[in-house]
Amino acid sequence: MMRSFAFASLLVALPLSPLLAADPPKTAGPKLLVEGKAWSGYALAEKNSQICYLIGHPTKNEPASIKLESAEARITHRTAEKKFNEVSFLAGVPFKEKSDADLDIDGKKFKLFTDKDTAWAADAATDKAIADAMSKGKTLVLKGTSARGTPMTETYGLAGLLAAIKEIDKACGVKR
Repeated sequence: MMRSFAFASLLVALPLSPLLAADPPKTAGPKLLVEGKAWSGYALAEKNSQICYLIGHPTKNEPASIKLESAEARITHRTAEKKFNEVSFLAGVPFKEKSDADLDIDGKKFKLFTDKDTAWAADAATDKAIADAMSKGKTLVLKGTSARGTPMTETYGLAGLLAAIKEIDKACGVKR
């Protein structure tokens, strides 16, 4: 009796053993859609949705102690949440608590709220207005105050951004 139980257990375990030994399935990382001098676009599939986003780095930072590669601007589409053209700026250092950041795109001005090291628009309509201004603009300047009280300025070139936006729009099915 003991032998037949052990043999039956072995028969049940054998078909599962390759599955148990295998690595768990890995999710695919972001797919590069477009890579430009100043802006790169990506798509990431998640379950039944798609996240498409652009990342750009400033061409100039003040003070110079903030590394250019640690600061970035993003425009993001999240299909599952039906959120499109979300704009955010990662400063590379924390902003002063409860402070705003000023955004200037070729003379069009916007106020952003800050939290830790990131600045955002207050609502979806402002996100869209900023993304539209960015797609038509030449230069974007973000100004804020660091947690230490130091004024910060990041300057972004917007050349090639419209073509990059079109790529993430296409990947996420966004119509302009």
